[in-house]
Order: sequence, then structure tokens, then C-alpha cells
Amino acid sequence: MAISRAYDMNKLQKRLRRRVGQAITDYGMISDGDLVMVCLSGGKDSYTLLDMLQSLQRNAPVRFELVAVNLDQKQPGFPEHVLPDYLESLGVRYDIIERDTYSVVKRLTPAGKTFCPVCSRLRRGALYEHARRIGATRIALGHHADDIVETLFLNMFHGARLAGMAPKLLSDDGCHVVIRPLAYCRERDIARWAEHRAYPIIPCNLCGSQEQLARVAVKEMLTGWDRSHPGRVEKIARSLRNVQPSHLMDTNLFDFSAIEADIHERDAMVRLVNL
Repeated sequence: MAISRAYDMNKLQKRLRRRVGQAITDYGMISDGDLVMVCLSGGKDSYTLLDMLQSLQRNAPVRFELVAVNLDQKQPGFPEHVLPDYLESLGVRYDIIERDTYSVVKRLTPAGKTFCPVCSRLRRGALYEHARRIGATRIALGHHADDIVETLFLNMFHGARLAGMAPKLLSDDGCHVVIRPLAYCRERDIARWAEHRAYPIIPCNLCGSQEQLARVAVKEMLTGWDRSHPGRVEKIARSLRNVQPSHLMDTNLFDFSAIEADIHERDAMVRLVNL
């Protein structure tokens, strides 16, 4: 039994590492000499992100440095010792940023509304500021394939737009390159790996009580598809890499008016030939 589990975990590690490496290669996420700031929240995704990047760092064809960064948002009961103890045991360079965004989020969020918009904006600002201070050339986030597909449906259902999460993007201020190396990884694989590695998970108590978030409903929908239609979520994720603008309806992406112009030009050629 122990041998079988070890074999399964070895396969899982290789799968995660291969998919992270493939995403980095496909989107040119990391270049020689980069300082990659790994945003570590204390959740399974960011722990796995750091783990996989460390593994790739040892054998990558390019040389890059890692620094793990956690934003301590001063939530009541936050175990401040957990991440420093864990990172020191790994011998990883790390920084802890202390910002009381918790009080700001609680004050600015209307009753019954999700904390996420205000929280993410404040968190992003603090992380960007720190990246600039330490000279980080990449900011790595722990979003995975499930997050990307969930965001796709949230944008369709609630925003009437077709958009997921970019695997690599330039920040709005044009100063930072943000990457998502877990873009090809499934959440269930990450959860199994996190359990195997026994990461010291820190729950997000700030939003943990908001169980009626729209994202929860979409996550339940995808979980149901995983049970009833295995492979469907993976196909949706892959479809985001195989977009055909001419088969959608966005006139900013495809010049539909030119289709008619092409037809007129062809008809004119036919008439010339028949003269």
C-alpha cells in the first residue's frame, strides 16, 4: 500500500511539474535572470506554486531567483508564525508585508456584499509596491485551471463578456509582469499534492463566511460536470487556447464587413473573366 501511494504521488508530482513547465514555456513566463516574486497566501495553491517553481529552478535551462512574499492583512487570529517557520525550514528567501487591509475592507464593504473587490484591490496594490521595491521582474500568482474556467463563466453569467484569466499579463500601470504558472493544473491535483505534502494551510477567515458567492455556485457546477462528464472542464480550459474570432460575434476582433467586400470583389473578377 505504501509503495502504491508513493508511486501515485510521484506520478502526481511529475504531472504538476510538467504542466507548470509547459505553461511557463508556452507563454514565456520566466526568462534568464528573472527575480520571481511568489505571492504566498498560506493556501494550497500558493504552496504548490512555490513547490513547483523550486523544483523547476533546480533543473531549468534558465537561471532565475525566487522570493516568497506574504501579505499579513492583520486579520484577527492570523497565525503570524506559520509562514515564517515554514519558509525558514525550506531555506527560502521571503518577505512578510504588514498592512491592516482587514479594517479597511470591513469598513468599505456594504453589508451583504462580498469583500473580494476591495480586498483584492488593496492586496494587489501592496504587492505591486513591494515588487517595485525589491526589483522583482515577475509576480507569480497561484491561480489554476479551475480558477480560470470559473472566471470565464462568472464573466459570461454576470458580466456578459467572454474572458477568463490571462496566464501572463502586464499590470494596469504597465510596471509589472504577472504570471500564473499553474494555469494548466487542475485544482483536484493540487489538493491531493497539498495533502501529501502536509502544507501548513492558513484559512482565509475574512471571506470564509461568505458562502453565497457567485463563484461558489459556479464551482459546484464544474464539480458536477467532473462527476457526470469527466474531461469536460479540461476541454473548456483548452478551448481558451483555441479561439476562432470569426466564429464569435465581436466586431473588434474580426472584420465581418470585409466578408461582404470580399464577395463583391470575387463577383467582379468572375464578370471580368466572362467578358
